[in-house]
Amino acid sequence: MSPSLPARAVALLACPVCAAGLTEVGGALVCASGHSFDRAKQGHVTLLPPGGARHDGDSAAMVADRAAFLGAGHYAGVTEALAEAVLDAGEPETVLDLGGGTGQHLAGVLDRAPGAVGVVLDASRYAARRAARSHPRAMAVVADSWSRLPVKSASVDRVLVVFAPRNGAETARVLTPHGQLVVVTPAAAHLGELVGPLGMLSVDPDKTTRLADSLEPHLVPLSERRREDVLVLDRAAVATLVGMGPHARHLSLPELADAVSRLPERVPVTVAVDVRTYGRR
Repeated sequence: MSPSLPARAVALLACPVCAAGLTEVGGALVCASGHSFDRAKQGHVTLLPPGGARHDGDSAAMVADRAAFLGAGHYAGVTEALAEAVLDAGEPETVLDLGGGTGQHLAGVLDRAPGAVGVVLDASRYAARRAARSHPRAMAVVADSWSRLPVKSASVDRVLVVFAPRNGAETARVLTPHGQLVVVTPAAAHLGELVGPLGMLSVDPDKTTRLADSLEPHLVPLSERRREDVLVLDRAAVATLVGMGPHARHLSLPELADAVSRLPERVPVTVAVDVRTYGRR
């Protein structure tokens, strides 16, 4: 029998049907109206709205690549910068990671915030299966970030969004009055050494404007910092890096294998991200 979910994390959640609070009863999450959501054997819970999700999220192969790449510590600098931004305003008690994938970044934040509990929301059931085991003070939920989040209003101290979609209105709704959103986005130099040789997608030059348009009607920008690291990756790690991201949807496996085979055996790769914090208006 699976261990109970962290009670303080469950207390953040809301029924996706009626928005009432949820409690864990016999391996399921149940609201006062009787809506019940079974916990999967892998440990996660699905709280999709009645119409379902707008998309299925990352595939099993993409999630496996992400788990391998992050598990090797290649994005440890990103996690460190994220955690520093989270702790700037003091240690949170509750953290929500939207589009949090395998839960690696949330786990890194919780390691630095020993009094906090966390919830990973992701559209991919494959990601949620891994996120359910990412940290003893975290739980994983399959949910749609573009719909009403299955989270109580004004309940979360920090919301994290790392390379994932941003729902400004819903983020503002679930944040506590003094809560903050921490967003990590790729900077212009991110993975620049691979864009040309592998035919990868480059960073959208209008990303900053689009970020402001999506968030600032609902949230106030507070701070911004840049984190840059240079990794030295072998060809296998490069293939895993490409396979875990949106580039995987634009390159076939034979195309990727051919392009990677033309790279030097070890390649310097820049990891450059912008970390921004926002508060409620």
